Formats: sequence, structure tokens, C-alpha cells
Amino acid sequence: MGVLRRRWAVPLLWAALLAVALLGGARGSGDGAAVYIVTMKQVPVSHKRLDLESFGSSGVAGGGGGGKGDNPATSILRKPRHASPKFVNYGSLLVRLQNSLLKKTLRGEHYIKLYSYHYLINGFAVVLTPQQAEKLNRRKEVANIMLDFSVRTATTYTPEFLGLPEGAWVQDGGPQCAGQGVVVGLIDTGIDPNHPSFADDLTADNYPVPAHYSGNCEVTSDFPSGSCNRKLVGARHFAASAITRGVFNASQDLASPSDSDGHGTHTASIAAGNHGIPVIVAGHHFGDASGMAPRAHIAVYKALYKGFGGFAADVVAAIDQAAEDNVDIISLSITPNRRPPGLATFFNPIDMALMSAVKDGIFVVQAAGNTGPSPKSMSSYSPWIFTVGASAHDREYNNYVVLGNNLTISGVGLAPGTDGDSMYNLIAAPHALQNYTTTPIEMSLGECQDPSHLDKDLIKGKILVCSYSIRFVLGLSSVKQALDTAKNVSAAGVIFYLDPFVLGFQLNPTPMDIPGLIIPSPDDSKIFLSYYNDSLVRDGTSDKVVNFGAVAKILGGLKPNYGSSAPKVMFYSARGPDPEDNTLANADILKPNVVAPGSSIWGAWNSRGLDSAEFTGESFAMLSGTSMAAPHIAGLAALIKQKFPSFSPAAIGSALSTTTILSDKQGNPIMSQRTYSNPDSTQTPATPFDMGNGFANATAALDPGLIFDCSYDDYLSFLCGINGSAPVVANYTGNSCGASTMTGADLNLPSITIAVLNQSRTITRTVTNVASDENYTVSCNAPYGAAASVAPAQFFIPSGQKQLVTFVVNATMTNSSVSFGDVEFYGDKGHRVVIPFTVMSKAV
Repeated sequence: MGVLRRRWAVPLLWAALLAVALLGGARGSGDGAAVYIVTMKQVPVSHKRLDLESFGSSGVAGGGGGGKGDNPATSILRKPRHASPKFVNYGSLLVRLQNSLLKKTLRGEHYIKLYSYHYLINGFAVVLTPQQAEKLNRRKEVANIMLDFSVRTATTYTPEFLGLPEGAWVQDGGPQCAGQGVVVGLIDTGIDPNHPSFADDLTADNYPVPAHYSGNCEVTSDFPSGSCNRKLVGARHFAASAITRGVFNASQDLASPSDSDGHGTHTASIAAGNHGIPVIVAGHHFGDASGMAPRAHIAVYKALYKGFGGFAADVVAAIDQAAEDNVDIISLSITPNRRPPGLATFFNPIDMALMSAVKDGIFVVQAAGNTGPSPKSMSSYSPWIFTVGASAHDREYNNYVVLGNNLTISGVGLAPGTDGDSMYNLIAAPHALQNYTTTPIEMSLGECQDPSHLDKDLIKGKILVCSYSIRFVLGLSSVKQALDTAKNVSAAGVIFYLDPFVLGFQLNPTPMDIPGLIIPSPDDSKIFLSYYNDSLVRDGTSDKVVNFGAVAKILGGLKPNYGSSAPKVMFYSARGPDPEDNTLANADILKPNVVAPGSSIWGAWNSRGLDSAEFTGESFAMLSGTSMAAPHIAGLAALIKQKFPSFSPAAIGSALSTTTILSDKQGNPIMSQRTYSNPDSTQTPATPFDMGNGFANATAALDPGLIFDCSYDDYLSFLCGINGSAPVVANYTGNSCGASTMTGADLNLPSITIAVLNQSRTITRTVTNVASDENYTVSCNAPYGAAASVAPAQFFIPSGQKQLVTFVVNATMTNSSVSFGDVEFYGDKGHRVVIPFTVMSKAV
């Protein structure tokens, strides 16, 4: 955990940044000043260390794919990272050189340096005018200058659904050992250090902070000394870019690692929250929560905020710090707000910093984004990043309203039912206004937000009917306020019908302490309203409602139902194919990599959290999104890292990818929702562009049999193979490109993706045996419109050794329709390794 210390320089930086903000922010000032991310040509600390230690780098970026240059027995091995005084001194030298460059170039001019990056990339973030940026860009020491850009944020039962208690945890010695010694770094909205999910005193055996972790715990007034412990081993915050723009609200966003949003607390608990924490919400017990790796350690790097999301300059600073602190895994439940401009999507400061993190031995996992279900909606692009889409699991909380005409309508609501079999009259808020008003004065009255205008005597003992409008989505109205209204007027319960303008919004089951539910379907809402309106009796002269004839009862939704159609890919989960650039040309890279539970996920919550108003005051919340899916994989990666500490990031990703599940609990193909509206009615079988390799299988990933490894040099060769990329590669990495024709299809990935197949193509993959000696048979199911041969079709591979496998792929027709197949490796000792095989455009 390192030394707990207060960073006295922070208030001085705050003062400087506040001055910028008061002048209108970096973008709002009259001289056009903005935040720029500048990279220098001199190599960063991590590259210097790895080069000196001669690990994994040949110094030439033009080699072939498939990891063919690696030593067969050691290619997936990476030596432990450690700090050294000489590298600390080198980092200080880089910072001094950065400062010297700024002073010499902008002598006498005003600028504000926000961050020094020195570990993963050598550079800095600085507030400059366009003219100053041009001056810097002309300096020979400078490699690249890029404008800062914005980013945004994109679980109790999921351990059981993933098979952890009877599978992976058993192999690791049970939940009390699962993940111990592994540090998961989360770049998110911070953490609530007081939550029991992050306590270190819940068991008698106190476990130590991993010796390799060197991070600090930032101390502030709202994150006091003692906030960190043996579980939460480090915590920092990064907000300089946000502050310069004038968007940072100190009272709401908090200049500390403390989580005022809730999102970061939630994701941290999914990845590595403690085991067996009771989930109590609205006074109801919903079981016990656990992270995927409940004994792993957590380090938090806050770079995202409720009001505005975040900015790349802050995120890169967080990534750089996490790597320098020696985390083992970096989890990002964030995506850029737009596709990165330039030669290729891969060339942006965040992805390139993460590429250096991978070179340093860190496994990187990122949410795919919540921009589905359209094709090419992917928001995580690079092959060195493990991208996770969102699926449903088989636990659902449903409650129902039974109408007087015997119709039953499904709803969402973590709520009790009405008493017994009694039916209760329904009354809509607009019909219950005081003084016989026939229409609501304002929209909030129909949403039951203000009890002062309602006739309590008229409502008492009835079920209050409220509108769920777009205002709830925007946070202008809340279910909690409507419940308070219902209790204030002595309603027997509350039913929300969905406004027809609320489309494509995932309604999570909402906690209610009185009988209630939300009808999530616009069609069902119309049926409900039709019954209600047809049952009203009105005065023939005044049109006043004189009798409320509609009756109903609510069946409670406190107990979950377990279905058999899970997993399925959620409509909001971003889809492939992976766009290579802003022309939407397809990359030869499969995205997402896998899918994991992301729908209706319980996780720890800050009671002051602002991300979901319905859970204000609660210690747990149920959220949905690829943000929830990514930390599931981060936790599973921690289990693999614990069992195989020498695995490279690519080896961990391979273990997760080749052992996935491809069918639901009934043995049918995994389905994928295709539309925002009524998504279950439009679902079709999922393709690799929906689910990548499939649904994560935690237990099988701990015994993968064969591994597809990939090195930093392979990724570098891939970037060099992009036409015209040599100057950009040199600017970002400091490496010169040799002659490379490598494409994404040539990378030794656990998938084969060919964007354009012109007549014929030869693809190679190299597998490494991480189990005992075994015989394998290879079966290749070619995509429609292509034929493929494989050699060898059978092979024996000793433990720790490699085998090159060659595929010759020929187009058999000319068309542009995407088609899918797979390659399966069957071992005679029970291992089954499957990789998807995709061909898009074909030409004979």
C-alpha cells in the first residue's frame, strides 16, 4: 500500500487551475486555449526498463505474426515488475526535460502544465493556445501533439451463474483465497472506502498487501487517513483537465478518491468485493454479494465524474500512475465519446498508453460501450485491449399487476405485493387533484412528484397510477419521490406506466418499500391505460370522474425467478465489426472479445451516490451496462493471474477467450437482442460480432490447455503494417517501423477475422501448451463463401512447447455478406479450444 501521505502540491495546482476555470475554462478563454496532450520522443520509464532487461523486445518492428520469434518454452512468461532507484531517477529526468522544453519554447508566455507522464508514455498535458501548440510541435524533441477529448462511463448472483463457487473458487482454495496477491486497478469514479465490500477485517486471517504494489493512498478531508487497508491498497484522483475547463464542481465531484457518483464503488465490488456481504435494499434482503475475485486487492484511480464524465488527459494520468504502482490488471468501464480521429482508431493517447501497460505485463480490460445494437457501434478498438460486451444472466426480478379483467401484466420493481387476493381501485394522479381540477397543472403532478396538489381522501386505500416519463431518465423526477408521495396520501400501492417517448432505456428493477411496479413495455402500458380509462365513470354534464371502476392487485417481486434462456446479448451492448478508422473500414480484429453479465447487476453503492437516484441512501444498487460486464472479466483475470502468475496479458486473454460458452442453459444458441423497442421479440442467434468468442466460462479458463500468445512487438508490427503509419508509430512509441505487411488477421489472436478476402489468404496461428503433454485434432469449419484447409490436422504437443498451425483460405464466391465459422482443437485429455473464424468481403 505504501506510505499514507498528504500531497501538499495539490492545493497549489488547484489554485492555478481554479484561476483558469474562473476565466472561463481552457476552451472558453478568448485566446482559444485548450488542453493538449504532448508526447516526447525519448522513451518512457517502462520501455527503458524493459529494454535494459531485454524482455520480449527485439528492437525491430517489422517481423511476422504468430509470435514466431519467441522462445517456444518461455513466450508466455514475463518476469515480475519491480521498482528500482535508477528508473525512479530516469523518470525524474524525463520530467525535468519536459519542464525545460516548455520554458525554452514558451519563454515569458503563460501556460499551465497539468500532468507529467513518464512511466508508460513520456509526455505531459498542458493548457496552450493553438499558436503555442504549433511552437511546441516544431520542436525536434516533440513526437506528437493531440487535443484532449472526453470520455464517459459505459453485480450477488453472478458468481453462481459463472460457476465460481463450485468451480474456479474451489481450485483457488475457496472464496477466502480467490485472487489473493493480485492487485486490480480500476479507473472509474472513485470508491466508498467505508463499504463492507472493501473491509479487511471480516476474517481472522489478515492477509498482507502484495509486496510488488507500490502505490499510495491519497489523504484529503473526505478521504481521511485510514481509508485504505489491506483490501483497498491504493487510491488517487485525477481531475486537472476537468478543472481547467470549468466543469468540475468541487462540492459534488469531490477532489479526492471518494466516490460521489456510485459507479466506481459498484464496479470495484463486482471485480473484487468481499465475499458474503448481505445485500439489504429498501429494508429487504436480496442475498449476499461477492466480487469475482473476493480475495484480490483493489487500487482506485479516480478520473471520471458524475456531471461530465471525464477527459483523456486525466485518464492517461491515471493509467500511467496505475502502471507505475505495479497493478496487475487495469479495468476501465469507460469509452470515448467519439471515434478517435486520424489514421486509425488505435492511434489515440488512451489506447497507446494501454499498449505500453500491456508491454509492462498488465492485463487491460475495457467495456465495449453501450451504443448497440447497430453494427460497428464498438467503442473499444485495439487488439491489446480485452473488450467486454454485456449479457443477461438467468436471474430476473419480476412482479406483476393482475387487472380486474383477468389480464396479467409483467413489471419491474423490487417491491412487496398488495395484501392477499384483495383487489384495489386504481386512480391516476391527474384524476386525483384537489378542487376537482381535471388536468394536472404541470408534468410532475402526473408523475406523482408533488403530493400537495393531490386529494388524500380520494386516493386513500387505492393504488396510485403515475406516468414514467423521460424526466425520470434525465433525473428530473424520481421513483423515490413518487413513493414518498404515495405514502403521504395513504395509497395502497403505486403503478408506473411507461410514457411512449421512453424508448431504448434499460429499466432496472427499482427498490420500493410499498407495493409497486413499473410497466417497462410501451405496449403493455397502452393495454393498462385502456383498461383504466374504459372503467372510468364520468358525469354526463361536467365530465368529472364520479367512479373509479378499474381494480388491480400487485404480486410482489422480492424473490428472483431463474430462467433458462440466458445468457443473451443485451441490445445496448456495442457490436462489431471493429472499425479501423473514421471511414468505417473494417479491421481484421474481432470485437468484442467476450460477453459477461451486465444486466441488472447488484453491486456495492455509496449511499450518497448520484448515478442512480432510485438507490440514494442505499448501500447496494442494481445497474446495467457494459460497465458492469468489464469488471466481471477483470475479476476472472485475477483468478487466472493467481494460478498462472507468469502468464502474459495475451495469455490471460486467450484463456478467457478459447474456453467460452456458446449455448444457453437449455443448450440452444446464445441469442442477441436486435432492437431498442421490445428487444426480446427481435432477438436472433448471436454472432461473433455480438458476443466475440462467447460467454465467459470462469472454471474452464483456469485450464485452457492451449494458449495463443501475442507480444508487444507483434502489436507494433501490426501498427506498422497500416499504410502510412510509420511517422505515427514513431511519434507514439519511439520505434522505427521496418518493412511490415502484417494485418490484424496475422496477429496471433484467439480468433481469425478477415475483412477482405481476395482469392486466397494464408493465416498462421501458434499455440502453446500450458497443460500436460497432449494429442490434438484440428477441425476447421470455414465461413460460407470460403474454403479452408489446415495443417497439421493432428499434432502431439509436449507441455510448455509450441505448435505452428497454418490455414489456407480461398474465396469460393464473390459477395460482401459477412459469414462465420470456427476452428476447434480437440485434445485427447479433455481440452477443447474453440476460436471464431469470420470472413467479410470475398472476391474470387
